[in-house]
Amino acid sequence: DVSVLGLPSILHEENSIRDICAHIKKKSEGDMKGFLGYSDEPLVSTDFEGDLRSSIFDADAGIMLNPQFVKLVAWYDNEYGYSGRVVDLMKHVATTDAKVSA
Repeated sequence: DVSVLGLPSILHEENSIRDICAHIKKKSEGDMKGFLGYSDEPLVSTDFEGDLRSSIFDADAGIMLNPQFVKLVAWYDNEYGYSGRVVDLMKHVATTDAKVSA
């Protein structure tokens, strides 16, 4: 099951939707790769079925109401995304607590 999240946000500083999207894209390709996705294509919910990432930011769906208020939109697969994080947790527990390599 794929769900969508609408995240209204009040910004501390004025910004542009372009800068916000660029920052999220950079994070999705950097230290959040595998957890955070980025999409700037016209997709629908079924396009995200089976996606293991926790959240896929939809660059085309967000809106900026003014320079300090934005609504961001992200998609996620309830089952696959959650299952992926459970596997990550099990690997972490195995390597940290049990001192074995996962």
